[in-house]
Amino acid sequence: MKKIYILLPILFVFITGCETTKPKVNLTPLDIQSMQSRSYEHSKDLVFPSVMSVFQDLGYSINSADINTGLITAESAANSDKALKFWLGITKVSQTKANAFIEEIGNETKVRINFVVTKKKSFGYGQTDREDEQILTPQPYQNAFEKIENAIFIRSSS
Repeated sequence: MKKIYILLPILFVFITGCETTKPKVNLTPLDIQSMQSRSYEHSKDLVFPSVMSVFQDLGYSINSADINTGLITAESAANSDKALKFWLGITKVSQTKANAFIEEIGNETKVRINFVVTKKKSFGYGQTDREDEQILTPQPYQNAFEKIENAIFIRSSS
């Protein structure tokens, strides 16, 4: 009977210790849009290549870009856990994807950027799992927009 009293706390810690919860971010769609968007008083022909070069400067590979639609898709290099694959046969890959939509509205060009972290796992017997999480902290967006402003300034000065 005493063994049960010893095992119950260990079992409780084991079961509850495995669950992790992510903090909830209470942002409205308008908050997210304002964090992810900036407007520039330059043409789309100047802003579009500036955004592309900043993505490349940040370490992203451009997957597709079309100035007519204003859409740029890019992704970072993938990070994988080689030890986990070697010891347990589980492949775990993490990667950040970036999208930009650039459109001319009146005299301005609006840029909206979206960063998403993708985590992929594959197990034995072909089982796979994928988790996408949108980055909802302002710092990566502020950093990207500062670099875009610098790139636009350099392009407009020459």
